[in-house]
Amino acid sequence: MNVLRLVIPVVVLNLAFSQSSSKEDWEAKFSAIPNAEKHREYMQRLSAKPHHLGSPYGKDNAEWMLGLFKSWGLDAKLEEFEVLFPTPKERLVELLEPMKFTAKLQEPAVDVDPTSGQLVEQLPTYNAYSIDGDVTAPLVYVNYGIPDDYDQLERLGVSVKGCIVLARYGASWRGIKPKLAAEKGAVGCIIYSDPKDDGFYHGDVFPEGPWRPKDGVQRGSVMDMPLHPGDPLTPGIGATTKAKRLSVKEAKTLTRIPVLPISYADAEPLLRSLKGPAALENWRGALPLTYKVGPGPGKARLKLSFDWDIKKIYNVIVTVRGARYPDEWIIRGNHHDGWVNGAQDPISGMVAQMEEMRGIAELLKQGWRSKRTLIYCAWDAEEQGLLGSTEWAEAHADELKQKTVLYINSDSNGRGFLFVGGSHSLEKFINGVAKDIEDPEKKISVWKRSQLWRIGNSRTPEDRADARTRADIRISALGSGSDYTAFLDHLGIASLNIGYGGEDGGGIYHSIYDDFYWYTNFSDTDFSYGRALSQTGGIAVIRISDAELLPYDFTNSAETIRRYLGEVKKLLSSMQDQVKERNKQIAEGVFSAIADPKDPYVPPSVEEIPPFINFAPIENAVEVLARSAERYDKAVKEGAGKSWPDATLRSVNQKLIQTERKLTHQNGLPIRPWFKHLIYAPGFYTGYGVKTLPGVREAIEQKRWKEAEGEAVRIAQALESQAALIDAAAKELENSLR
Repeated sequence: MNVLRLVIPVVVLNLAFSQSSSKEDWEAKFSAIPNAEKHREYMQRLSAKPHHLGSPYGKDNAEWMLGLFKSWGLDAKLEEFEVLFPTPKERLVELLEPMKFTAKLQEPAVDVDPTSGQLVEQLPTYNAYSIDGDVTAPLVYVNYGIPDDYDQLERLGVSVKGCIVLARYGASWRGIKPKLAAEKGAVGCIIYSDPKDDGFYHGDVFPEGPWRPKDGVQRGSVMDMPLHPGDPLTPGIGATTKAKRLSVKEAKTLTRIPVLPISYADAEPLLRSLKGPAALENWRGALPLTYKVGPGPGKARLKLSFDWDIKKIYNVIVTVRGARYPDEWIIRGNHHDGWVNGAQDPISGMVAQMEEMRGIAELLKQGWRSKRTLIYCAWDAEEQGLLGSTEWAEAHADELKQKTVLYINSDSNGRGFLFVGGSHSLEKFINGVAKDIEDPEKKISVWKRSQLWRIGNSRTPEDRADARTRADIRISALGSGSDYTAFLDHLGIASLNIGYGGEDGGGIYHSIYDDFYWYTNFSDTDFSYGRALSQTGGIAVIRISDAELLPYDFTNSAETIRRYLGEVKKLLSSMQDQVKERNKQIAEGVFSAIADPKDPYVPPSVEEIPPFINFAPIENAVEVLARSAERYDKAVKEGAGKSWPDATLRSVNQKLIQTERKLTHQNGLPIRPWFKHLIYAPGFYTGYGVKTLPGVREAIEQKRWKEAEGEAVRIAQALESQAALIDAAAKELENSLR
């Protein structure tokens, strides 16, 4: 999974965080080590064969990396877990009416691409964690199959109850499509890749270009990860050999209806079979047909059955013990498993981390010693639902919550701009790192290039002014979709997700064509941005590992949370205005006038206007947090150039480590207690996309007004708890200066 978000950037770090000349020397030595040819060598080896969860080559890759890391002098080991992994026994999509058609469900090999023909070793095209099923029903086209699309269908008087929905990839995480379809009464779900989204609409298709060919298919998990990621049978605990498991029937994250992905070549006859209303303009793809909604007369059969096996997975864990603060951990991770050969996703990110690790190993040989313990992780089984990282985090949860300073993630890499998402207490820190990394093409800092991109692509004058004048370029909030999820959302560990991209678009995601040939012809062909990612991750690790005082900053956090609150207020106001306008139209008879007497369509009824919600608790708490952040920032600046007593450093750093934990609640979010963070979470109906202040925001969206009031109080209490801990840290620094 690849979910890089906003652009990143930099700032002048507080003087207490700056590096001495000797530290700068170590950073310079490190930056010279990563080698683009090593990236190419690692990628060619790791992506030579399909290496999905449970595959022989997946295990072989883990063991090869283990031996390589040990040869560099690093302490490496494998940590194994056992997880549920269904693979297809039978897949069938048939159009029965008004004509006969059977989908191929097969991606063809390409002559110029040497690994695309490894048919025996490839996983078939399917969606993992779909249930078994055999359904025959009319077809309905639902566009992207997101909540707004079903609202549009309701306005058209179209129901999907008892139907098979045909949805196109995009606009949300794929698992939301069968989830919503089932809630609306559908009996099956087929997902296809429309060429308007990642095919010929954008350029030449593979192998002439980077875009998805007509028979290309996007595999992927449809596990209900907004409930919880990880092994479906061991929610909340590590999937060790002795773990107590649910039965498959008890697992809550499997789909309720069968679902299968297909190519746009296979989808075209299905779309042509539909009559009914013409699709709205923004529902129309790029196929040469009139997009219609249905239902019918197209009638299809979808038949699926799976082997529901338990498979072993292999995380590679490397530990560099800290010389001064061994119980303060910096964790760095990328996954190594792919859906097929996976050169872009995830190996492009994995090889960058490997060169980063080799650089750290070289520094250790030259005499550098990390003050803090470094833990490098190559995760397995990410693609099926973040299984490797989630099981490891759940198995070690207590120790991780006590000791982890931060988690830095990457997941795939390409050519272009540096993108970063993460905890806003780390925004200033990562801005500082980005300022010191040179863009390999433009020969300016990656921070400056990101800033210029942001200025040029701002949608409003306000955003453009913000990009020009703000000391730090804003990083995006994290939802889910990669291995930071268990660390941030479940354990409350401050996290960052880093990677380059934006100038190497394509349509090979989760297909057999995501391989070494595609990557070296259409993406970061010389691996120069892979080298930049190695430098970015490595400098971040070195800088925070060597910091006397951990470089958290809370002024940006307070400002950002204030912005989130403004968004939630605007959301409520907008909903109130929409309901008022809709009720006005109903009173004026607008909907009755357009209804056809012969049509079963029923005009909408008057709706209750969303009530006032008391946001004062959050408003007050944000102001408390802002004052605490300013106090802490002032104490740090006053101590610039002075030596903090060791006892003070140890005590303050321990408090700083726990500040992100204060934003969690032991009972988690409503409906989904696995997600503990009250500021960031993946949306219940977006999957990957983040919802900030999720308890309040989603309660408003779902019109659960009392819940919104209660969640506002919980968020306020979390912010005040964090502010109190920041105040305590500031007080210790102030006392040490007297």
